Amino acid sequence: MKKTYKIEVDCANCANKMEAAACKTPGVESCTVNFMALKMHVEFEEGQDPKAVMEQVRKNCKRVEDDCEIYL
Repeated sequence: MKKTYKIEVDCANCANKMEAAACKTPGVESCTVNFMALKMHVEFEEGQDPKAVMEQVRKNCKRVEDDCEIYL
């Protein structure tokens, strides 16, 4: 399952950090962050609950970039 989320981030480097953190989250098959569009595209592993996984993605992203936001 693929979903797109609106994000808020200050710079392209921060967006790269968010993408890396999201990709390392259990339940995420792949993730790309588009800084210019302020969007995060996430593909979830089969059988995963997107809401639960995205809560963990948000926590992981906040660890690397505390002023970022993902609108679920």
